[in-house]
Amino acid sequence: MASRQKTPTYHSLRERIHSEWILYLFAFLFILIADSIGQIKIPVWKGTFIIFPIFFSLGLGLLTGPSVLKILDDKKVKAASGLVGVAILPFIAKLGINAGANISIVISSGPALLLQEFGNLGTIFLSLPFALMLGLKREAIGACHSINRETNLALMQDMFGADSPEAQGSLSVYIIGGMIGTIYFGFMASMFAATGIFHPYALGMASGVGAGILMSSAVASLSEVMPAYADKISALAAASETMSGIDGIYMAIFIGIPLCNYLYRKLEPKIGRITKYGRREQS
Repeated sequence: MASRQKTPTYHSLRERIHSEWILYLFAFLFILIADSIGQIKIPVWKGTFIIFPIFFSLGLGLLTGPSVLKILDDKKVKAASGLVGVAILPFIAKLGINAGANISIVISSGPALLLQEFGNLGTIFLSLPFALMLGLKREAIGACHSINRETNLALMQDMFGADSPEAQGSLSVYIIGGMIGTIYFGFMASMFAATGIFHPYALGMASGVGAGILMSSAVASLSEVMPAYADKISALAAASETMSGIDGIYMAIFIGIPLCNYLYRKLEPKIGRITKYGRREQS
């Protein structure tokens, strides 16, 4: 079994800069290119399909990685992943300041902010049967128990092991979500806003799903569609994001994963048989 690649350690800031300067250079170039392209807005029905600059940055990062052009090796990719949290801190600070300025709206939301996490669990009933129909086995539990960001990925590795099917399913959604999730969330938010069914505050709370990059995409789209509510939507989304980060992990441990295990035991013997992979296992 291959040993897990360790996170690089440095004895000084100078040593780190000397080792990672190529990452900073590429990041700066990606920002310049993505920002020069800007947002691309495509009207779709009553909503707007918005491609944000971050999508272009992700695409450029993918191209320079070890799987395509091989400009950056696995060691540099591992080091870059540790810088994501640092890079997003100014954005999180801005959200916190905005939430503080609109604290009365956040407080008036009351139990809604606490209970909205149950809405995230409802997607299990749709996603897990669909994953089984696509031929997934135990991977479906890791893929469907939550939105699968950093904390959920660590949880699956701790509970089932880093090389388990459950952890592999969680990692798959983590990667795909980071690549196309921003486009999907931004488009979905604008479409729901265009229907006029949901209050802007409800859409703001729904944007805080536990992933900062996805929340920012949804908030940006909602702010474009509802500019008069932009500050309030951002404040509620930030508060909801914080609550999702606090109680989301406990929801996954005590409800999400047990529910996925239960549905898997009940549905896999029935749905698994109709897939090509399931029929191959039985023969």
